Amino acid sequence: MGAPDGEAARPAPGTAADGARTDVFEDGRMDAVLADVMRDTGASIGLLYLLVPQERSLRLALISGVSPEIAAPWVRVPADAPVPVADAVRDRRFVWLGSRQEIAHRYPRVGIVLPYEFMLAAAPVAEGGTGPVHGGIVLLWPVWHPPRLDDRERAMLDECCRRAARLLAPVAGQPPPSLPAEPRAVYAARPSETDPALGAAAVEFAERLPVGCCALDLDGRVTFLNSAGARLVNAGAAFLLGRRPWEVLLWLDDPAFEDSYREAVITRRPTSVTVVRRPSTRLRFDLHPDATGVSVHITEVAGPPLGGPYATPGADEPATGPPHEETPGAAVSPGAAAAAVAGAATAAGAAGAAGGGADALPEPVTEPVGAGAVYRLMHLAASLAQAAGVHEVVELVADQIVPAFGPRGLVMMSADQGRLRIVGHRGYRQDFVERFDNTPLTADVADAQVLTTGVPLFFTDVDDLLRTHPHAPRYEGRNAWAFLPLIASGRPVGSLILSYEQPRPFPPAERALLTSLAGLIAQAVARARLYDAKQSLAHSLQTGLLPHSLHPPPGVKVAARYLPAGHGMEVGGDFYDLVRATPTTAIAVIGDVQGHNTAAAALMGQVRTAVHAHATAGASPGDILARTNRLLTDLDTDRFTSCLIVELDLAHGRLRLATAGHPPPLLRGPDGGARVLDVEPGLVLGIAPDVTYRTTEVPWEPGSVLALYTDGLVEAPGTDLGAAMTDLADRLARSRFAGDPDRLADELIRHVEDATHRADDVALLLVHRAD
Repeated sequence: MGAPDGEAARPAPGTAADGARTDVFEDGRMDAVLADVMRDTGASIGLLYLLVPQERSLRLALISGVSPEIAAPWVRVPADAPVPVADAVRDRRFVWLGSRQEIAHRYPRVGIVLPYEFMLAAAPVAEGGTGPVHGGIVLLWPVWHPPRLDDRERAMLDECCRRAARLLAPVAGQPPPSLPAEPRAVYAARPSETDPALGAAAVEFAERLPVGCCALDLDGRVTFLNSAGARLVNAGAAFLLGRRPWEVLLWLDDPAFEDSYREAVITRRPTSVTVVRRPSTRLRFDLHPDATGVSVHITEVAGPPLGGPYATPGADEPATGPPHEETPGAAVSPGAAAAAVAGAATAAGAAGAAGGGADALPEPVTEPVGAGAVYRLMHLAASLAQAAGVHEVVELVADQIVPAFGPRGLVMMSADQGRLRIVGHRGYRQDFVERFDNTPLTADVADAQVLTTGVPLFFTDVDDLLRTHPHAPRYEGRNAWAFLPLIASGRPVGSLILSYEQPRPFPPAERALLTSLAGLIAQAVARARLYDAKQSLAHSLQTGLLPHSLHPPPGVKVAARYLPAGHGMEVGGDFYDLVRATPTTAIAVIGDVQGHNTAAAALMGQVRTAVHAHATAGASPGDILARTNRLLTDLDTDRFTSCLIVELDLAHGRLRLATAGHPPPLLRGPDGGARVLDVEPGLVLGIAPDVTYRTTEVPWEPGSVLALYTDGLVEAPGTDLGAAMTDLADRLARSRFAGDPDRLADELIRHVEDATHRADDVALLLVHRAD
C-alpha cells in the first residue's frame, strides 16, 4: 500500500528520504547499541571496535564510561595482538576475565596499563556463527559484579553484537558505514531537564561546607570547585575549570594522584590519596566515581611532613577509602609503582606554587609527566618487544605516541646508506613528507643533525626553531618540535620527529620521557630490520622453490593456490607440485614441512626435489614416500614433514594414493557428490628410517575433481578437524565451478584469504578430469 494522499512516504529506518543509507554513527543508531547493552548488563565501560581488513587491525569507534586518554593505547589494535578484543574477533569467541590476576596472567600488556580490579568481557560483532565478523565489543564491570555473566546478561551481549552486525552489514548499492575519524564518546544518560533552583541550591550547599568539594568529568577535567576547595589547592576555580588538576598544579603533578583518578574511573570504587602541597600542607583527596564523573572531597590532614616529593596513596590512611580494600597479594600500590618509575624523570620539579589568595594563579606547569604517561611508556615497551617487522614498529609507534603523548604529527626516518628515508608518518600530508625523503645524513637539518650528534633537539616554539634552522619548513598549525635520534647499541638507526599544535616548554621530565621512548623505539627498529631481512630471504627462497607453472597431461585441468600464514609468520613450508611421469600419468604432490622460517623453506625444496626424482623414475606413491622418508632421516633435520602423493592414471581411470600423516584428499564425482577419501595414514616423514607406506587405489571417473590441501585450509581454533574436512567436501559438492578449477580454487579459499584469521599456511591443488 502507498502513503495516504498528500502525505509523503516515510523513509525506512537508517535511510534518507532519497533512499540512501544514513551513517549509523552520525545518526546515533550505533551509539544506542552500545548504550543499551551497557544499561542492560550493568557494565560501567564500553568500547566498540571495527575491523579494518586492509590494515589487519581493529579501530576504536565508540567509547563510553572512560576517558579517551586512558583508552589511548588501544585506539588501534593489530588483529593478532595479545589483547582480549583481538582474540574475540580472530577466534570468533567470547572472552571473559574475572579478576586482575587473570588479566595479568592472560593479557599482561593490559595488566601493565590498567593494574586495577575490574571484570572484562569481549565478543565478536557478528550475526550468527557463520556471518562475517565486523569488529568487537569490550565491556567492563566493577568487581562487585558476580564472577560470571548470567544468562540474561549474556543474551543481551549476544543481541548487541547481532544488532551492531546488522547495522554494519553491506547493503547492495550503498557504501559501507564509514569509520569515525576519532573515537566517538557515548555519554551516560542524564536528566533531560535540570531545575535551576535545585542547581543553585546545590552550589549554595557546597559553598557552605568547610571542606573542599570538586567535580571532575570522566576525562579528569574540573567542572566544579567550591571556595573551600580553591583555598586548599591554592588556585582559583575559574583557572582550574576545564583543566586536569595534575597538569596545571605543579605540586599535584604526582603519579599517585593521577593514578587514584584512573583507578576510580576504571573500578568505579572510591579511592583516596594524600599529597603534600609544598612546603608542608598535607591534603587528602577522596574520589567517588560514577558513570558521569568523579566527585572529590578535599581535606587538610595533620601529620609530619612527608620526606619525598611524591605521595603514596593514603600516606597516613589506607590506600583507598571504604569500601575499597587492599587487593590480596598486591605488593605495591599502583600509585607507588608509578611514582617509583617516574621518580627519576620528575625529580627535577621546581618548588611548590607561590602563596596567595584562592584566586591566585599557580606557577606555569613545568613537569607534565604523570602516571598515565608512565603506564603508556610501559605498554609501548611491552608492545615493541613483540613487534616483528619495521612496518609493525612504525604502526605501533604512531598508534601509541600520537594519541597518548600529545603530538599532532609524527615522522619516523630510517638511516640507510648515508641517507634518511621516511618509513612512516602520521598527521602529515604525503606530499609534505615526501620532500624530506632521502635526506643525506650530512645535511644541515635537525633530523640529520640529531643522528650525527646523538643529542636530541627540542624547539619550544617557531622562533626557537628558526633561530637554529632559519630555512626549516613548517607544517601548518605546528608550533613546537622534538627531534629524537634513534640509536641502538651505539649505532644510528634513524630519527623520530614529533610536532605539536601549541608552543611547549619541554620540561626536563618530558625530555627524559621522550628520550627513553626514542631508545625503546631504536632497539625495536634494529630488531625489526634483522627480522625483515631474514623474512625477505626466506620468502625469496620459498618463492623460488614452488613451481612457477604446472603442466598436466591432456584431458586434465589443474589449479593451485598458496597463501602464507598470517601476520608475523610470512614464510612456511607448505608445498605442492605436479610431475609428469608418463604420457598418460602424472604425480600430484602436496605437503607441509614443520615450521615457518628459512629452514622450513629449504627443507621443503629438498622434499620436492626428492619426490620429483622418484616420481619420474616410476616409483609407486608408497615407494616415493618411503624413499623420501629415508632421505630426510639421513639428513637429520629435526623437522617432520607431512606429504600426500596421488598418481593420476588416465589410461586405467584410477587414482593411486599414499599419505605420510597428511590430511586425506577430497573427490567430487561426476554426479556432484563429494567425499573425503579413506586413505591409510602413515607416519610423517623424517621420524623413523624404515617405514612403509601403503598405496590405495580408487576409481577416477571423467568429470571428477580431486582436491589436495594442507591443514591450514581446514584447521581453526575450536574447530573439529573431521567436521572441517566434511564442511570443505560439502562446499566442493555445492560449487557451480566444478569444470573451472581456477574459479573453484578461489571459492574454496575465500574464507581464509583474510590474513587476520589465518594462523597457518594454506596450499590447495585441484585436479579436474575432463568428461
